[in-house]
Amino acid sequence: IAASGLTVSEMVCTAWDSARTFRGSDMRGGANGARIRLAPQKDWEGNEPARLAKVLAVYEAISAETSASIADVIVLAGNIGVEQAAKAAGFTVTVPFAAGRGDATEEMTDVDSFNVLEPIHDGYRNWLKKDYAVSAEELMLDRTQLMGLTAPEMTVLVGGMRVIGTNFAGTKHGVFTQNEGALTNDFFVNLTDMNNTWKPVSDNLYEVRDRKSGAVKWTATRVDLVFGSNSILRAYAEVYAQDDNKEKFVQDFVAAWTKVMNADRFDLT
Repeated sequence: IAASGLTVSEMVCTAWDSARTFRGSDMRGGANGARIRLAPQKDWEGNEPARLAKVLAVYEAISAETSASIADVIVLAGNIGVEQAAKAAGFTVTVPFAAGRGDATEEMTDVDSFNVLEPIHDGYRNWLKKDYAVSAEELMLDRTQLMGLTAPEMTVLVGGMRVIGTNFAGTKHGVFTQNEGALTNDFFVNLTDMNNTWKPVSDNLYEVRDRKSGAVKWTATRVDLVFGSNSILRAYAEVYAQDDNKEKFVQDFVAAWTKVMNADRFDLT
């Protein structure tokens, strides 16, 4: 997988998109079954069908060669992407992997019943399908509670996903780093930097400017800036922004990532 030529972003995005459909409310969705390669999931806008098809073609070849399920290959590749991003930040980590996922077939998949799982927003990848009456940060909370994540887990995942470069369609909103692709705590360092000021451009878009010169450093969405403006999330962000918590950030990201990847592995509990 590491030699396949896929980027860290491609591997991490595909694993995330496969796993994020999990709903703790009715225990549906998740990475097991690899239904991301079947209709209707392969054509969902939020899964970026063109990128997905390219990545799955590589995974299917690896699966055929190794007899591993595509579901396992998708998750393992995501884990490798996270490990490579951590290494780029100066940390050697091993992301826990539990094999044993199976691959569903088209015959097992009722398209109508799976349509309701379609994500129409994903704050973790800084994406909204269109403008909604509900704010972007509230939609992110809904996705978070459905996936069974806590507020600290949400915080560390968003901060890590931004700097790895997993935004939908490669947008740069919230990518508060000069070192994209490395699992650093730069998102939190720059979010909490008092040298910066936030200027609204539209309802869901802001410019992060230098407080003295007024120069635009970055762009950001409501989802990005809520981690600095909400007092509870700000407290978590301050912890991860600390110089001596870079390793804690990586370890916490890996733990939260693994929780998402294994959310539907009821055979492990």
